[in-house]
Amino acid sequence: MTTQDMLATVDLGSNSFRLQICHNQNGHLQVIDSIKEMVRLAAGLDEQKNLDQDSQQRALDCLARFGERLRGFNPDQVRVVATNTFRVAKNISQFIPLAEARLGFPIDIIAGREEARLIYTGVVHTLPPKGENMLVIDIGGGSTEFVIGQDLQPAITESLNLGCVSYSMRFFPRGKIHHKNFQAAVNNARAEIQRISVALKNIGWHHAIGTSGSARSIRDVIAAGDTTIDAITATQMHKIANHIIAAGSTKKAKLEGLKSDRTEVFAGGLAVMIAAFAELNISEMTVTDAALRDGVFYDMIGRQLGDDMRNQTIADFQQRYHVDTIQAERVAGLAQMIFNHLSASVSPDHPEQWQQYVHWAALVHEIGLDISHTGFHKHAAYILDQADMPGFSRKEQHILATMVLGQRGDLRKIAEFSQQEMLWLGILSLRLAALFCRARQDIQIPVNHCDIHYDQQLRKLTISLSKEWLKHNPLTDSVLLQESVLWQKIGLQLEIKAM
Repeated sequence: MTTQDMLATVDLGSNSFRLQICHNQNGHLQVIDSIKEMVRLAAGLDEQKNLDQDSQQRALDCLARFGERLRGFNPDQVRVVATNTFRVAKNISQFIPLAEARLGFPIDIIAGREEARLIYTGVVHTLPPKGENMLVIDIGGGSTEFVIGQDLQPAITESLNLGCVSYSMRFFPRGKIHHKNFQAAVNNARAEIQRISVALKNIGWHHAIGTSGSARSIRDVIAAGDTTIDAITATQMHKIANHIIAAGSTKKAKLEGLKSDRTEVFAGGLAVMIAAFAELNISEMTVTDAALRDGVFYDMIGRQLGDDMRNQTIADFQQRYHVDTIQAERVAGLAQMIFNHLSASVSPDHPEQWQQYVHWAALVHEIGLDISHTGFHKHAAYILDQADMPGFSRKEQHILATMVLGQRGDLRKIAEFSQQEMLWLGILSLRLAALFCRARQDIQIPVNHCDIHYDQQLRKLTISLSKEWLKHNPLTDSVLLQESVLWQKIGLQLEIKAM
């Protein structure tokens, strides 16, 4: 077995970081190696939601070790996903480049609902189908995900900012636990869950399933006290809570079945689970070992087989925002052709990936027309940047949003990205494609040659068009000259040549 036969995922959670390597045997995953480290990243968030230096160093040291294990893997064999703490940390943009350098692979910060979808994907692929709705609850270090479904696509996904690390730190400082602060934690979690409880109950479920560390720890403690029980019940959780409260801390309670690395965060997870049971009227919950990393694996396999969730999301957005799909395909085809011309002159990283971004951005570049005709590109960019988009990471959404924002108007609004060459080529490609397809009719593609020249300071883009074509399209000729002025304002050169 060689490295080329394997896939790897890295799950950067708020409590622990996990690296798992699997051999893909026709869709069946055989675990080859697994490394888990309790980084407790969420514990490093200060009152301003900035990661302190100690937590950053713990994370960087862990990622350096993971990076050593991943040497020899190609980028398309590895996916790294980061969850709640990466979503909420104010200084994460300064930390990410350092983290990626240590690990050797890009980090995808995923939205809460995308995290929920991937967790569900892992569960639905590893449990035998029962043909009935199941409620999946995953209590992580900084967030808790709720999902209902029975098929490959869930019926509802939700994510709330409550987790075992954040609640343990907030309600049980220095590990001291008494009835008042434990009940406060439960009540606070119930209030948060109440926001989504009606939507969950309206769909309904037949089975409740718990995933990840908190659920497994609660189940293990229950099983250690009564070997005939292999599930989580409200009665048993309250017994555990009363025992901890009587002892004054989880450590002093000396719970059988609880691993030492879960001691500091167990009470926070227990409070959240008790709240979920009470608010959602759950009587019993089974526990599965499936988790986010499993969902990421199956999502990677789907992408390799052409079943990419991102394509379905783009199609859903087109339908939701009443996109003229014929025009979208027209622009997408031309944008990709222009992008291929431009990128051929450079040595881009992951060119196929950027071709996808250009294609997707073109397919949804007009979703803002449902809101406004004059400023549709701004509305479209906001939607793409802020909406829940299954399959996409936050970084990918931001790339699409930036391309769509740059499709028209003053380019100075996105000049902060001037060093990202591939992004600028994508913006230029979409911008020119939208310009050439302005009449919303099929056109004879006028781009005969595209070339790109670099010097130490400036990037020069030269587009050559036939004199005859320019003569018969005076409006486009005029707009192209205006384009040159707009690009010049951000210190870049766009030259239009007649052939």
